[in-house]
This record gives sequence, C-alpha cells and structure tokens, in this order.
Amino acid sequence: MIRTILMLGFWAITAPVAALIFFPWTFITGDVLPLYRVGTWIGRTGARIAGVRVQMVGLERLDPARTYIFMSNHVSNIDPPLLIPRIPGRTSVLVKQELFKVPILGKAMRMASLVPVDRGNRDAGIAAVRAAADVLQQGIHMTIYVEGHRSYDGKLLAFKKGPFYLAEECKVPVVPVTISGTHELMPKGRFAIKAGLVTITFHPPIEPAEFGTRDELMEKVRVAVESGLPLECRN
Repeated sequence: MIRTILMLGFWAITAPVAALIFFPWTFITGDVLPLYRVGTWIGRTGARIAGVRVQMVGLERLDPARTYIFMSNHVSNIDPPLLIPRIPGRTSVLVKQELFKVPILGKAMRMASLVPVDRGNRDAGIAAVRAAADVLQQGIHMTIYVEGHRSYDGKLLAFKKGPFYLAEECKVPVVPVTISGTHELMPKGRFAIKAGLVTITFHPPIEPAEFGTRDELMEKVRVAVESGLPLECRN
C-alpha cells in the first residue's frame, strides 16, 4: 500500500507542475511533443517508485522510421504507464469519451491526437476507427488494448473487431504486444501495487501483405500475444 501511495503522490505533485509549464507552451506553439515526453516520463517514473521493474523483449524488431499499430493485452491499471513510455516515438491511444469533457485535460488530449471512444455506441466506434486512421496518416503510432476491457484472471478475453478494421483500412504493420506480470502486481479490482518484474514483449510485426482475412489477422495477433503469457494464463 505504501508503494501505491508514493506513486500516486508523485503523480499528484508532478502532473500539475508539468501542466503549469507545458500546457501554455503547447497552446502557444502547437508543439505537443514536450508535453507528451514529460507525461510519459511521469508515468514511467511513478511506476518505478512503486517498485515495478520492466524487462523489454523484441524492441529491436521495430523500424524507428515506420508507423505501427500496437495491439496489446490488458490486465491491470498499471499497464498504460508501463507500456506507453516504451513505445518508440509517439503513440496515440483510445480513451474513454467522458475524459475529453474534463476541462484542460480534454483539450490536452485532443492536442496529443488521442482518440475518444464510446464503447457502447457502434456508430461512435466507427468514428473512432476513422479518427485513428487520421492519426496513423500523420505518422503517429496507435496503441490499442484489443480486448477492450481488463482481464480478471490474466487470460485473454475475446478481441474487439475495430482494431482489425483499422489495420485493414490503413495497411499499417501490426505489432502484437504481450504485457506479462502486471496481473500478479496489480490485478483488476485491487488498489495496492506489489513490487516486481513485468515483461513487455514486442512480437515480430505482421506486414499488411501477411494479413490475410480479418479473422486470420485476428488469430495471428492472438497466437502471438498469448505466446508471451505464462503457461497458466494461456487458454
């Protein structure tokens, strides 16, 4: 519990200071990169304060000059501050639409090209796919938790179809990502974080020419992501 309080305290102190410094800069210059970098540093450092260590696997498989769609599993609230700072370059993510209504935060997320999504509205889901396609065309990666929700037991849930429509439409390489270890450190429904090691595996990119049908692409991503999970979390 103490580690969790220290992490949250660090975020509570540094985030407003960063906002005071970098929000005006972003609004005046239109350059969101400094705000993005300090935001990811805050997330990454807070997790380190909580005693979470990260082992990276497969990062060398990625070409820094290319744009990718990263498709990852999701079991814990600690997943985003561990994964997002380790995506090479800049990435966008899908964010609950309600957060865009928060003053200042919503504006900052729009400037950072984050994509709002309403999970319960099919038409809004189609709009989110189109917005994500626009982001990819700007050369910004998309990082998507393909299950749509956190898993309770660490095993993969059914995948949402939207990310695969996006991949088909944009013809951008897909990188399956496995986050392993966060289920043990902070499972869904628990507030406190345990110290420990998390492994983030970037599997070989799946090129558009290798996609096959949408179902075939979905299966390829599922097999890759599941291969990085411990045996007890595989279906």
